[in-house]
Amino acid sequence: MYRENRLKKMLNAGEKALGCWTSMDNPTTTEILALAGFDFLLIDHEHGYGDVKGLSVQLQAMSASNCTSLLRVPRADEAYVKKALDAGTECLMFPTVTTAQEAKDIVEMCRYSPLGKRGMAPGMIRATNYGMDAANYVQTAAENTFIICQIETPDAVENIAEIGAVDGVDMLFIGPNDLSCSIGKFAQYEDPEFVALIEKAKTAIEGTGKLMGTIPYGKKGWQEIFDSGYNLTTAGTEVALLREAAQNLTKQHSANNRADQAAE
Repeated sequence: MYRENRLKKMLNAGEKALGCWTSMDNPTTTEILALAGFDFLLIDHEHGYGDVKGLSVQLQAMSASNCTSLLRVPRADEAYVKKALDAGTECLMFPTVTTAQEAKDIVEMCRYSPLGKRGMAPGMIRATNYGMDAANYVQTAAENTFIICQIETPDAVENIAEIGAVDGVDMLFIGPNDLSCSIGKFAQYEDPEFVALIEKAKTAIEGTGKLMGTIPYGKKGWQEIFDSGYNLTTAGTEVALLREAAQNLTKQHSANNRADQAAE
């Protein structure tokens, strides 16, 4: 169902966006999370289990909600990006963007000619409501699509000003896990070198005027991320929400059993 990109609209209006990371390729969990009120669901195809066919079903599951779809593609692959956009994905995230040229290539993949090189099939794709809204889609798709480039290496941090200057890049998203790993200090979030690199990235992104996102990491929860100046973050993953809820229940059950045995 082609519709206004609510996430892009709210972010450009200065609102903060909270989402949930999803990787299970399951339309039922997708629908539950969308109806729960998240601003967006980040569907992960870099590390998750999904493919473009499964993506279409997840997008259908979200379509009755106000939740916006955000797909992280495996890489900047023109064929994959084209299929994802044709399926109706509203936002795309690209991992490990290092240079301005890579960012320019990404934008071109997402836009029809003369702005880009995305292939045309408006009469048959889900994104145009299977051709029923083709003219409007072709005219507005570039403006309506939201593009995120992930900053995940020291080289990318050095190039933020140039990446952020690329027309069509809406947000720069710091990936703390890969960034810490890239300097040989995975998950050492209090390490001075990592802290300095994060601060350098934040300052550079703010200088571009582009929107800024990241995930909660270390002791920083989603509210602290917002308080630090980020525009978008997640409240965790559907895997973590399920895991932690289940573990809390089973731990409480075990504790109750031990208490009952001690009282006998």
